[in-house]
Amino acid sequence: MAQAPREPQPIDPVLVVIPTYNERENLTPILRRLHEALPSVHALVVDDGSPDGTGELADKLAADDKRVHVLHRTEKAGLGAAYVAGFRWGLERDYRTIVEMDADGSHAPEDLPRMLDALGDADLVLGSRYVPGGSVVNWPKRREILSRGANLYSRLALGAKIHEFTAGFRAYRREVLEKLPLDEIASRGYCFQIDLAWRTLQAGFEIDEVPITFTEREIGESKMSSSIIFEAALKVGVWGARHRWQQLRGLVRRR
Repeated sequence: MAQAPREPQPIDPVLVVIPTYNERENLTPILRRLHEALPSVHALVVDDGSPDGTGELADKLAADDKRVHVLHRTEKAGLGAAYVAGFRWGLERDYRTIVEMDADGSHAPEDLPRMLDALGDADLVLGSRYVPGGSVVNWPKRREILSRGANLYSRLALGAKIHEFTAGFRAYRREVLEKLPLDEIASRGYCFQIDLAWRTLQAGFEIDEVPITFTEREIGESKMSSSIIFEAALKVGVWGARHRWQQLRGLVRRR
């Protein structure tokens, strides 16, 4: 039997969470592009005490634009912790949709309208480089190979039909974040994105992927490290093994 179409659900208001650490030169351009693409959305800059003055600049931008908000954190605690803090801020203020987006320009705000449109049939929309129509620009080949390998490994280990588990440009309906145990999420970097996508699937929500163009940052340095990669490989392997074991136990019980 064909599944009944979903009833349209509101997605407004929308909050775009932008974590920052030493992104002073990138912040103004990315906020300008965001509001040119979607004038009505709000942005929350979550700054981890950037020594380059990113937080101070964010405060100035927020003073001049009611659509811009700032959350200051006193330590550099990682991407995952910054996003969780931003999610909580947005949920407390009744935003219907909460978006993850990088500050460095690698995620094009111009792609966000299509991602929000896709929320009509999904609970989480991933901006993916690895579905038809997606692409990367000016990315070192070594990084692309690493990224594709990480996503292939995640797809095989978890048995899920997601092309880009590590997508850092994504839009959540608030119902997803309300249901996920945010207090339990301690993953960082790549692993944080895989963790939340996997938990979203396990909770029974619908995930869709929309093609985006990912452009390597022109200013500043990547926050990727070998420890983040190792964490992701280890945790995904554990999650995959646990999932397969649960599937096996279910098959045995049905016999």
